[in-house]
Amino acid sequence: MAARLASISVDLDSLHHYCRIHGLPVSVLDARARGLVYSTAVPRFRELLRTVGAPGTFFAIGEDLADAEASAALRASHAAGIEVGNHSFSHDYALTRRSPGSIREELERGEEAILAATGERPVGFRAPGYTLNAALYAATAERGYRYGSSTFPAAPYYAAKAAVMGALALAGRPSRSILDSPRVLLAPRTPYRPDPQQPYQRGAGAVLELPMTVTPGLRFPFIGTFATTLPLPAIRAAWRACRGDALFNFELHAVDVLDAADGIPPELVRQQRDLWVSSARKMERLAEIFRWLRQDADVVTLRVAAEQLAPTL
Repeated sequence: MAARLASISVDLDSLHHYCRIHGLPVSVLDARARGLVYSTAVPRFRELLRTVGAPGTFFAIGEDLADAEASAALRASHAAGIEVGNHSFSHDYALTRRSPGSIREELERGEEAILAATGERPVGFRAPGYTLNAALYAATAERGYRYGSSTFPAAPYYAAKAAVMGALALAGRPSRSILDSPRVLLAPRTPYRPDPQQPYQRGAGAVLELPMTVTPGLRFPFIGTFATTLPLPAIRAAWRACRGDALFNFELHAVDVLDAADGIPPELVRQQRDLWVSSARKMERLAEIFRWLRQDADVVTLRVAAEQLAPTL
């Protein structure tokens, strides 16, 4: 096993989920905008990964795969060697507030949609909105997952999210997202086996948890939104701060390679400011960061990372 592993994962959240986050009606999206993630972002990410010679993991939402073009795009990605993980069936931000039976159904339906599209059942899960609890963890164990990648112990992100949700509520445009338990702020920032009853604590759970990377100390999130918009020296400093970690889990979203010129409605562009940055500039930045990873670590899919780390945890 290499001294250090790195993974690149992309959540394929369609644009109507961003409307829900920002309290906008889904009706602002036309048919083309609703399909941009699979028609435009997925091929861009696939080409980006191919160009830099890195594997990747896509987390797909099951209901999106009812569309034949989306299913074909995911199938082509899988055929290109990209791992496909389960991001639930409907991407309900309040999934952890559902009954255990309903949670299991969300996972199962997402699995079946991915299996139908790719011919392979997923072994990794990422929760909508990064929100994890005992019932959801139990469902992943029951369904036989090898790993989860939902823990996001980023204090600055948590504070910013709380502020935005509060502002939207005051404006009469409440977000459909939810705020996770503050326990996540004390969760391990490196791979661990969770306590099944308190999955943000270490324990002896069967399903390995691979948190999204945050820096030591401040726990600043190293995710696509910040990597594509902040000054490069700040990003490089954050990267260097994490060099001692066994796994650098770089999490992105499909919108990280989209911009306003792709046909995204101005109502959403005004709220999602990273869309002001051109896709060409964002892809250039991501290609550079991906090369950092390849130079300094063994870049693998999250599935392979879980397999290599499991004996040590």
